[in-house]
Parts: sequence; C-alpha cells; structure tokens
Amino acid sequence: MSTSINLFDYELPKERIAQHSVEPRDTAKLLVLERGFGSIEHKTVRDLPSCLRAGDLLVFNNTKVFKARLTAELRGRMHELFLLRCLESETNASRWEALIKGARRFHVGDTFLIGTFLARLCARDEKSGSAEMVIEANMLDVLAYCDRHGHIPIPLYVDKEPETLDAYQTAYAKVTGSVAAPTAGFHFTPRLLRELETSGVEQVFVTLHVGIGTFQPVRTDTLEEHEMHREWVEISKETVEAIARAKAEGRRVIAVGTTTVRTLEGVCALRGTIEPYAGDINLFIKPGFQFHMIDGLLTNFHLPKSTLLVLVSAFAGREAVRSAYQEAIKNEYRFYSFGDAMLIL
Repeated sequence: MSTSINLFDYELPKERIAQHSVEPRDTAKLLVLERGFGSIEHKTVRDLPSCLRAGDLLVFNNTKVFKARLTAELRGRMHELFLLRCLESETNASRWEALIKGARRFHVGDTFLIGTFLARLCARDEKSGSAEMVIEANMLDVLAYCDRHGHIPIPLYVDKEPETLDAYQTAYAKVTGSVAAPTAGFHFTPRLLRELETSGVEQVFVTLHVGIGTFQPVRTDTLEEHEMHREWVEISKETVEAIARAKAEGRRVIAVGTTTVRTLEGVCALRGTIEPYAGDINLFIKPGFQFHMIDGLLTNFHLPKSTLLVLVSAFAGREAVRSAYQEAIKNEYRFYSFGDAMLIL
C-alpha cells in the first residue's frame, strides 16, 4: 500500500514565513500538542520549564553550520560552489560532496580554483545533481577558508543572508559540519538552558550534520518512492548512558528537533539498540514507524510535502498535526527555520 505525498500538503500565506528569529529567541510562540488526545495549548518557549518535568531528558543536536557557499573559477569565469560534506581528508587533500551551479556544463577532470586551492571534479551524479570534488587542502584548511570567504547557506525561502553566522546558529553549536541549522535549537538561549537545568531537566547532546536534502520537498508521488539522503551522525558513550538511565527509570526522552529524532531512532534501527556510533544513517521516518527512543519532540513548523512534516506526522498523527498547523496559521505563528515552535508530548 502506497502513501501519497499530497496527504502532507497545506496552504501557507507567504507572510507567515519567518525571515529572522525573534529576539530574545526564547520569546517565540510555542504550540503544545498532546499526543493521543490532540489537545492544544498556546504558550511561549520561555514557558518550557513549566511544560516539562524534573527528570525529563532533553537531547540536542550540537552540529555547527559552516559558510558552505563559495565562488570558484574555471577558465576565467566564476561559478557558485556549494560544499555539502567532507567525505575524506588527508594531510594535503580532501574529498567533498558538492553542488555546482550549472553542473551539466562541466566535465570530470575540470579543475576549479577556490582562492589559492585547486579543486578537481572527479565524479558527477546525474540523478541527484551532486558532484565529488578533490580539493588540494585538508578539511580544516577548507573550513577555515569557508569561514573567511564563504556565504551562509540559508534556505531559499529566506530573502536576505544574515549579517553574522551566529544568527543562523544554535547557542550550543560545537561540531562544525552542517550546511543547514538544526532550527528547533534556535529557541534556546543560555538563560533558558540554565533555567531548565535548575528545574531538573537533564541535557545531553548528539551530532548530526544537516545536509541540504533535509529541507527539500519530496518530489515523488508517494512516500515509498522517495530516496532518503545520507547523514553523518555521532552519539557518544556518555549520551547513550544518560538515555539508558532515563529509560530504565521511566523518565521521558525528549528530542530537540527532527535531526535529533533521526539520530536516535536511526542508530537504534541500524544497531537494534541505542549505542555509541559514528557514521552514516539514511532513515526515512513515515507513518507506521515504531518509535523506540523518544517520548516527546520540540520542533518548528515545516514545509509542505517535506520529510520533516512526514516525520512529525508519524510521531503525533497526521490529522492531529494538520489541525495543529491550521491552528498555528490562524493564530499567526511564524513558520519554517526562523519561526515558532511546537512541543509534542
């Protein structure tokens, strides 16, 4: 039995698409949705300490965005190059998955100039439009160049690039490697994190480097036809032990963002249990999926026909999520990356 992607479509007025975070970030609106009952409450993110219980375990994604959009020269002309992820790094060279604007015009063997670095096109994927490039610099040197000369990889629905990278970064970002932010984390200020800790809410971290595929709409007619993109994740021994303790003691594990959900449930699906892991996952969570790791989810409001909306619907129920989104639109919530939040418990 196939599931039509049209079941996850909805109409959103353009003015509801947030162009920047509210300040302070924890003053964003928060829609609280109760699973199983579909009841809705309207609060603010600053109310989170009263929404959660002492003993709850919040799991955050501490990935850090880098300035992945670069300009590269080939035969005297400038081209836009978007580095997606580093596949391998050695002392004097690194291999990257990338997007090149107008990639069909280029050929394997073409050598671009990125600043003072040579970058050779070594493979192309006609289906995905991505390319593999070998850059004559190690990963850290490439990232340092990106930091100085690159542009922030903002989503297409954001009109203006932020003036600073911090505006497209969580307060706890630590491990560089994402080309898109784990946006549910935008809402957490240092003050709110301290208040949650004081109220007895435990906090741990995983890493998932967010790729461009995260925010792209599903382009197939059915969910079953969609091929999920790969993502690199890491879960430490300390985080695994904290989750195991919470589960054993009957405390709730609450994911901050769909990237955290994919990390926890993806490793569990791959290994049969939650355990320390570093490597790729490509789990597509859709209705019918059995969640083993999470008991709650804090997330933003997602694009129509996106894998993120499908994931949220799998967790909370499609009709409940549809009703919550209509309620959010009616109450003038802000949508997408810089928008407001929803807590599902």
